[in-house]
Amino acid sequence: MKQNIIWEIEKIQYKKIQDASYFKLVGWALAKDKKELSYQIWIDEKEVSFQQEVLEFEDIYQIYSDYLDTNKIGFSIKVPVQEEVSSFAFHIKNNEETISYTLNAKQIADITSIGEIDYEVEEFKYDVAKKEYFVTGWALDILGEEVELTILDSQNQKIEAKKTENDIYICFYPNQRNIGFKLVFPSEEGISYRLLMKSKNDEKEVQLVSETKQSNIPTSRFAYIVKKGIRYLERNGVKKTLKRVFLRNSEIVKYNQWLEAHAPSLQELAQQRETNFAYAPKISVIVATFNTKESYLKEMIDSLVSQSYQNWELCVADGSTNDFVQDYIQEHYSKEKRIVFKRLERNYGISGNMNAALEMVSGEYVGLFDHDDLITPDCLYEIVSSLQVVRHEAIYTDEDKLDDEKQRFVEPHFKPDYSIDQLCSHNYITHFFVVSKKLVDQVGGLREEYDGSQDHDFILRCCEKANSVHHIPKILYHWRMHLASTAMNPESKMYCYTSGKKAVQAHYDRLHIRAKSEMLGAPLYGIYRSHFETPGNPLVSIVIPNRNLKDTLKTCIDSLYKVNTYKNFEIVIVENNSTEADIFDYYKELENTKDNIQIVTWKDEFNYSAINNYGVQFTHGDYLLFLNNDTEVISEEAISEMLGYCMRKDVGCVGAKLLYRDRTIQHCGVVIGYKGYAAGAFTGLKEDDFGYMAKPLINANYSAVTAACMMVKRKDFDAVQGFDPAFKVACNDVDFCLKVRSLNKVNVLNVYSLWYHDESKTRGLDTQGEAYERFQREVKLFQAKWPDILAQSDPFHSPNFNLEIAPFVLPYKRGY
Repeated sequence: MKQNIIWEIEKIQYKKIQDASYFKLVGWALAKDKKELSYQIWIDEKEVSFQQEVLEFEDIYQIYSDYLDTNKIGFSIKVPVQEEVSSFAFHIKNNEETISYTLNAKQIADITSIGEIDYEVEEFKYDVAKKEYFVTGWALDILGEEVELTILDSQNQKIEAKKTENDIYICFYPNQRNIGFKLVFPSEEGISYRLLMKSKNDEKEVQLVSETKQSNIPTSRFAYIVKKGIRYLERNGVKKTLKRVFLRNSEIVKYNQWLEAHAPSLQELAQQRETNFAYAPKISVIVATFNTKESYLKEMIDSLVSQSYQNWELCVADGSTNDFVQDYIQEHYSKEKRIVFKRLERNYGISGNMNAALEMVSGEYVGLFDHDDLITPDCLYEIVSSLQVVRHEAIYTDEDKLDDEKQRFVEPHFKPDYSIDQLCSHNYITHFFVVSKKLVDQVGGLREEYDGSQDHDFILRCCEKANSVHHIPKILYHWRMHLASTAMNPESKMYCYTSGKKAVQAHYDRLHIRAKSEMLGAPLYGIYRSHFETPGNPLVSIVIPNRNLKDTLKTCIDSLYKVNTYKNFEIVIVENNSTEADIFDYYKELENTKDNIQIVTWKDEFNYSAINNYGVQFTHGDYLLFLNNDTEVISEEAISEMLGYCMRKDVGCVGAKLLYRDRTIQHCGVVIGYKGYAAGAFTGLKEDDFGYMAKPLINANYSAVTAACMMVKRKDFDAVQGFDPAFKVACNDVDFCLKVRSLNKVNVLNVYSLWYHDESKTRGLDTQGEAYERFQREVKLFQAKWPDILAQSDPFHSPNFNLEIAPFVLPYKRGY
């Protein structure tokens, strides 16, 4: 039976307040047969009453107008609760059909908000001309108390800010007005600030991050990104929506201007045509056509014909249901001898058709091309240029998308150099992929059982065997977006993602890696999570330096025993000049109650590197987890996730995703090169923010990770002689990761190992005075030690990004 009810939960929250807790959910529902819908709420398997308001959803009405007579299909539901809740169910009923949205205790915990204040920071930007920051958003106390807003600097000093009210419509609180704000205050650019929101009985604090949206109201797991954009109109009105659209269009314009500025001139293309390479292989570009639209076919072929490098061939295998492609090529390109065409007896599917094209190849290298896409005029020239010193067996380029409707280039994908863990998280290589014909003969062609992600499977097989996988950090491929393409509509070909999961799993199976690939759901289609086994469950030795702060250390230790589910571990706490009596009492308590904890004493001055090296001497495990005392386990699989990756032979250091207490990112990988040293990626973004190309949500390789929570094999630790004591406070973990990387290992950031980190709680931050001067001295030492590394761009961070601002910032933007 086909589903009659169409619905969506836009926002849901469990608000915990003494004597006034409640669930709040906002969404919409409709029935295709236009019959009335009814709603039920069940808590802990008992039906309960609720308060409901009707909302208008004009955009949904426009989409489903065939089934609707009104736009009043939305609901804002409030469900008062008196006790702790372990299950929640929302039922939508129509005749005999029932749709259910359910939450278990863990899912309820994920959407729980404690306290009376709710808020959203909409914009935080710097006005260069006026030399001032401004922050806009909304905040309210749900019990009606006044909310006081204060800007604080990194030293917790209050900053005077001019405040104006900003009337705003929030569908989660449809009857609230005058809750919007705009705060303006003078400042130099780049200084860190926080927003403190305080009411009579509650307060919230959020780190302000330039151009980032932050909120404490969770978004439903069922909400799609595209629909969030549509909903912006409902929340904020036409004026603000037009401004947002203008900014989006402005970004598109800026990117196209950037792209044009970095494209070769006509003169440069002419010079490329005259270049005589010492090694000039023929590149056979294979394409499978199927009822290809005339304009797409022409533009695709013309992009080959216009290449500045001339030694190529285009092998076209046509599985169309008519003769159009054959006739068109014969009529318009009959004199182009580099085009080889074959009309197939039938459509053999994408893999079968591409393999037919592969059989026509006569070149030394093969490039995979889609029938509706384009390559830039210098694409093949750049590929051949990269082969002059090393005969790479696999090469890939950066790409963007061509908006078919607007005829604009959008969404540039600036890729890292070869990153096996990112490739197993999603097919980031995709286009343009060129591989030696010898390697193709070795690994075989495309496999029809992986249709939809046949390129992902093919790329993985090639990369497993290639002598070298080379990345060209230039936009040389344009992936066309139209309604039938996965570039425009991820749900248009759902089978692609199932095939992608199979491709990653097959990769692990071929390499005898004990892991399982998992396909994630909307809106993370095309992203895969890898679950690595931990054979033998080896002992993990956890080293924690500590000075004073008994409660902080206790929080960390308790989480290792009560939240973490990997139990084969030992803890070595390195006591370092504590002065408070309660910490020594706690040490005794631990030694008396835990048989896998030992306290050792470091009597010299603070030296992070030396202290950790000292602590390792007392450990017994083959795997070392360096952990700050101000961390706390969030995800129960945090240690097993890190261990699964660390047990791989090719992996060096494994880092975790660390969050501030407001669930914004503190650490999500480290990029080398920021201001002559390094910087954390995506700091300050919300935990579930997509960042750039979903990087904060996937496991990937980075040059370094923070040692606030870092795992490494003991034998690798020994091979690089541990941490360098010359780096007493700063730079030691980045230096260590680079040393381990030099062992021909990859470092991994595991986003599923989730921890809180109250950064530098023991010794403070290196932002002023002697601490800042010491930090600068150690940076200079780092620069002297790694000049060659700093002279190059970080291999896992594109040189196209604006690293002067922060990691992964697009070159035409001033922030995320």
